[in-house]
Amino acid sequence: MKLFIDTVDLSEIRDLNATGLIDGVTTNPSLIAKSARPIFEVIAEICDVVAGPVSVEVTAKDHEGMMREGRYLLGIANNITIKVPLTIDGLKTCRALADDGVAVNVTLCFSPAQALLAAKAGAAFISPFVGRMEDIGAEGMVMIKAIIDIYNAYNFDTKILVASVRGPHHVVEAAKMGADISTLPPAVLRAMYKHPLTDNGLERFMADWANTGQSILSSKKDINDHKI
Repeated sequence: MKLFIDTVDLSEIRDLNATGLIDGVTTNPSLIAKSARPIFEVIAEICDVVAGPVSVEVTAKDHEGMMREGRYLLGIANNITIKVPLTIDGLKTCRALADDGVAVNVTLCFSPAQALLAAKAGAAFISPFVGRMEDIGAEGMVMIKAIIDIYNAYNFDTKILVASVRGPHHVVEAAKMGADISTLPPAVLRAMYKHPLTDNGLERFMADWANTGQSILSSKKDINDHKI
């Protein structure tokens, strides 16, 4: 499974990208607004850091406006993916951009029926929101499973990008089902490697090592001195 990071925080993106674990970035108008910076500037900096797809969402509601904004956003960098909402105008825009070879991420998906339409419209990615589904008492992961079944049955090329992820459990369940990608807030990705038994085990190992009085970096010198 690929992992995207859902943020526009450059310090977080740089730090997590340095791990080699990040395959792309997703953004949305809310995240851009919180940055209090010009969208062109923010996205250009992100694209300089991350080699993978960077999803940038249009804000127009009509097809013509979406097309104009999409064309403008594509000029920022070569790894831009245009993000459109799952509305009739969004799907129309997806079809037009996809026909021109543009990667499109269709977002705000809350049902398998919507996901089917996005795939038929040529979406490169579909972003179903599991956390928001669970906020209203629905089973978000059931939706993911249904989308996977539909896409597999018809061999759609659209990648399932699990969004609105609230914790590592969503990532693990999506991976078990065979979803292609999860996009995570930085805190969720960091939570994935944390475990109290790992921390406790490391403490014990280091305590035992300290008792030996050894240093790994000085060991080679000691061996060489002994050979002499």
